[in-house]
Amino acid sequence: MASTASRGRSTRQLTGTLMGLLVAAAVAGTVPAGTAGADPGIPLIANSGSAESGSASDPVAGGTGSASSGSGSGSASGSATGSANAGIASPRAMLALSIAQSQAGKPYQWGATGPNSYDCSGLVQWAYRWVGIFLPRTTWQQARAGSPVPLSAIRPGDVVVLNADGSHEGIYVGNGTVLNAYDYGVGVVYSPLSKFKIYAIRRFF
Repeated sequence: MASTASRGRSTRQLTGTLMGLLVAAAVAGTVPAGTAGADPGIPLIANSGSAESGSASDPVAGGTGSASSGSGSGSASGSATGSANAGIASPRAMLALSIAQSQAGKPYQWGATGPNSYDCSGLVQWAYRWVGIFLPRTTWQQARAGSPVPLSAIRPGDVVVLNADGSHEGIYVGNGTVLNAYDYGVGVVYSPLSKFKIYAIRRFF
């Protein structure tokens, strides 16, 4: 009979293999949109305005502030490189992040949702869809979906809505870095979180 440790290793190996296959499929674009990685045991976020959660009068819910200085109000304020690395991301969040990272270097195009080019919310929506999470289309809609997260508890795979007006977003990578479809001529790149003001941090896993 296999030991608990042996079974644990086998499970981790299988999970790693499946994650690798899904990332490879995402790069190749071979998995039907809206079905990849769907888990019937986890509620999905519908791709509509009805996906908003929390108070409609408080779209941020997680707070606002400067990621570099810790100024501002709400629970999202703090240091982007210190306490911002707390917590361990779920395997599903890491898979969404890995899929998004596979698109690094792709061009920016306003209104684009992949797989050849993206705008900021299009990249986030595309990556999350591969793991069965169907996010609303726009940055402002996504800022109201999921669960609010304070900066002190941010984890890789969390969605970070950026700028004072919530007009930009990316996926947190770790170590004070965010992956984002930045702008024309720049494309999908890694940027320091301290470069932006944080409007909201949302978690979907």
